[in-house]
Amino acid sequence: MTSTTNEAAVKPTLADLLPEVSTSTPLLELSKIGKTFHTDDVETRALSNVELAVAKGEFVSISGPSGSGKSTLLAILGLLDVPTTGEYRIDGKDTATLDAVKRAALRNKTIGFIFQAFNLIGDLSVEENVELPLTYRGMPAAERKQRVTAALEAVRMSHRARHLPAQLSGGQQQRVAVARAIAGDPPILLADEPTGNLDSKNGDAVMDLISEMHGKGTAIIMVTHNPDYARKATRVVHLFDGRVVEDRRGS
Repeated sequence: MTSTTNEAAVKPTLADLLPEVSTSTPLLELSKIGKTFHTDDVETRALSNVELAVAKGEFVSISGPSGSGKSTLLAILGLLDVPTTGEYRIDGKDTATLDAVKRAALRNKTIGFIFQAFNLIGDLSVEENVELPLTYRGMPAAERKQRVTAALEAVRMSHRARHLPAQLSGGQQQRVAVARAIAGDPPILLADEPTGNLDSKNGDAVMDLISEMHGKGTAIIMVTHNPDYARKATRVVHLFDGRVVEDRRGS
């Protein structure tokens, strides 16, 4: 990723957030991760003693029944939530040492998200939705425009750049969500049931885009119930009752 002078003046650089480490260090590493939710008098343990290491450029599929902790695990990996116990390291750096500002900057610079529900902002156009995360970086307008144009071309949505999300089909909205995720050129992509609301044709198209990103070196961590899509991953992790019960190389 290329940093500009203007960007560095607004946000910490990736080097500031993640000091240089050995290339053998996992990109993502969870150690004895637990997550417990408290509601009134009810305690729910979503994750328990999870151990997981993901290498740079790896494609990991996460599966498991409803309530097994998949989305909670993805939220922790994406710095959207914090574990109750254990350590989460990105490139060898313990994320617990980061304050809220550095966590947000790290998330914005290094992690792209694709959600099942698309999560597009209804009153922003397609190009504005894709551009928004880049704006938070303090990126110059010319560079933002260039990245948005390239991302929309990659998902074949350039012709819809001025449309609002409500004017798009579900498949088109998900392609816009993919464009938003890849516009920042993130080294990590987290996808939570990215094809769950799509028909098979649009689902296949989204999976092709995710596979292309993996081919370019992006680390992919994807939650899916679709066994055909799971087989596209190089590694399959299965959760049950908040624990990793299987971790194997893909076929």
